[in-house]
Amino acid sequence: MKKIRVGVIGVGYLGKFHAQKYAAMDDVVLAGVVDVDPTIAARVAATCNTQSYTDFRKLLDQVDAVSVVVPTSHHHEVASACLDRGIHLLIEKPMTSSLVEADDLIARADAKDCILQVGLLERFNPAVVAMREHLTTPLFIESHRIHSFKSRGIDVDVVLDLMIHDIDIILSIVPSPLATIHTVGVPVVTPATDIANARLIFENGCTANVTVSRISKENIRRMRIFQPRAYLSVDYAKKEIMVIKQQAELDENGLPREDLQKYSFADQDALESELRDFVANVRNHTMPLVSGRAGRRALEVAMQIMHQNRQHMEKFKSLLQG
Repeated sequence: MKKIRVGVIGVGYLGKFHAQKYAAMDDVVLAGVVDVDPTIAARVAATCNTQSYTDFRKLLDQVDAVSVVVPTSHHHEVASACLDRGIHLLIEKPMTSSLVEADDLIARADAKDCILQVGLLERFNPAVVAMREHLTTPLFIESHRIHSFKSRGIDVDVVLDLMIHDIDIILSIVPSPLATIHTVGVPVVTPATDIANARLIFENGCTANVTVSRISKENIRRMRIFQPRAYLSVDYAKKEIMVIKQQAELDENGLPREDLQKYSFADQDALESELRDFVANVRNHTMPLVSGRAGRRALEVAMQIMHQNRQHMEKFKSLLQG
């Protein structure tokens, strides 16, 4: 079997893990890594037994596919150059800084018949994968993604940094167009929004209440899904799900008996699953689980939430000034 030649552009905190995973795959050749910091590039290259570059363009003749793990503001520049060369692409979330840029990348990928996959990692969380077989008709979804403050990732709004994961999952499990959005968010530590809440109401009546924060003293990543005669709880961090289903028979109090089942997948690696999926898509030319269009859809909703947050902040400022 011919090995796929892969490169990683941007090998900071997350990118170095991409490089390590690719280097360990039998059906992949890690052709090189790129970083604007030559020390970082050389260190990761030495660890992964590959070449290092500081200019990503020097890598493009050596690869069939790349992971783009650079700051969001550079996504379009790097990704468009790769796609124009016919190179298949896994681009980290958020896909781009704007919908115009996202549409442009989708068009370029279509023109060159390239795989365009978006790195919304939680789709490959084994708990999320396992959850799907228990879904019927979600009616109410409650999601909390609460993180302690870290200096990385603050170049973007918390909606793009964290909430976009939950937006993507919710859009993928609710089989209905989104009707309305009600949201509020405020900056606390950074100039951008650091804590936000969004209520997504779908045309079929399903409602999702999503809360994110990057200024907490604890880390919580959970989603609860309520549907007819069943309740699901997903713990992203522990990679666990709990499924409670109502039974036909009643208990001594006249309430439906419940069947509770727990499943744990702590030994499975979401990033490895994502990257193996990307390599398989490149090899077989198959549609990614999170395609460019899926990434663009999540980005569009995130942008709408951010717009509402800015409007809310303007009203808040006027109240304080008044």
